[in-house]
Amino acid sequence: MIESLNIQEIEFVAYRLATETMSWNEPIPEFATRYPNILESCIAVPFQKFSQRLLYRGLAGKAAILFYLLIKNHPFQNGNKRLAMASLLVFLRKNKRWLKVDGQELYNFAVWVAQSPSLAKDDILSFIEKFITKHLASF
Repeated sequence: MIESLNIQEIEFVAYRLATETMSWNEPIPEFATRYPNILESCIAVPFQKFSQRLLYRGLAGKAAILFYLLIKNHPFQNGNKRLAMASLLVFLRKNKRWLKVDGQELYNFAVWVAQSPSLAKDDILSFIEKFITKHLASF
């Protein structure tokens, strides 16, 4: 069974991971400045159902939509790509997996997702899922 993330995990694990290791020259705003309900929606969507069927299947499918929404829906005032990266890692870790990928490559990938046209969402999601699957590792 795939476990979801909750707000507390994002605040106390992903947010801290991002601010401590990925602040670079641009600080990430306080967690309390996030936009209400957008983050909650981002973490709920991977587990949505339609007609009793999951819309996003498997760990990579759920991870892909989570990563995409955390970048494209801007739940935070700043640092969305970095927080998406950290949240993805926390989500995978919670499900006993990890990404074997260079941090800069993951960040470049997040930038590419951020710059992608919204009309190409399905294609981008497919590509994110392939990227995650390619770099997915157990620990």
